[in-house]
Formats: sequence, structure tokens, C-alpha cells
Amino acid sequence: MKKKLVMAIASRGGHWIQLNRLSAVWEEQDVIFITNDPSLESHVGNAKFETVIDANMDQKLKLVFLAAQTFFKVLKHRPDVIISTGAAPGFFALIWGKLIGAKTVWVDSVANADELSLAGKKVSKVADVWLTQWPEVAKEDGPLYKGRVF
Repeated sequence: MKKKLVMAIASRGGHWIQLNRLSAVWEEQDVIFITNDPSLESHVGNAKFETVIDANMDQKLKLVFLAAQTFFKVLKHRPDVIISTGAAPGFFALIWGKLIGAKTVWVDSVANADELSLAGKKVSKVADVWLTQWPEVAKEDGPLYKGRVF
């Protein structure tokens, strides 16, 4: 069976840590990691690693640039699956991935105990698998709760 290409994408910090806790999911597949912190390359062993700029809702121009960066990375690699724990880089990657037919997985950060993150709410229409790490946040029509990565 041909290996799938998994794009694992998340912002640095807790999002990155949670994403890496899911590594068993893509253990037998090819993976490319994308984040906004170049120093994290040492965490991925021999896997492919690329970076994008850091941007948030208060930095509109940077968000536009980040959207373009993730668009070109998704087009360049054409992953079979895109998985993210947030935030903005994953949000944009899931949107672009859906346009090329990739399967998309969003695991909302464990930090969002009371409600979904803004990105987590917005990806609901493009995520094939849409998860929360809190049973109290889960709903019948999504996001689903399947456990925590911590």
C-alpha cells in the first residue's frame, strides 16, 4: 500500500506540543511538518520541515501573507491528509487542503475548555474530522470528543 503524505501543521507552543503528541497517527506515513518557529526543526528527526510566518488576528497584513504561504505550501506538497491543532497556519492549511481534495483533521487545543477557538469554529465546514479535547465542548453535530492528547 502506498504511503500517504501527511501535512502536520501548527503554531509553536502548546499547539505544536499537542500536534507532536499525535505522531502515532502518521507513524507509517510520509510527513511534512510546518510551523512558525524555525528552531523546532530539531524536534522532527529526519522528517521534512518547513516554516511559515507568525500571524494572529491583530496582524491583518501578516494574516494575508500567511494565507498565501500556506496556499503555496499545500499546492507544492499536495498532501493526502492535513492535520492541525491550531492556530492560524492550520486554519488556512485546512481550507486550501479541502480545495485540492485532501482529508482534513482539526483537533482544537486543550486550552479551549469552555468553547472552541475562533479557528476551531471556522474550520467546521472544511474539517473532515473535527475534534475538541473537552467533553463539555463537544456536540452531536461536532466537534466530537475522542479524548485528550495530554
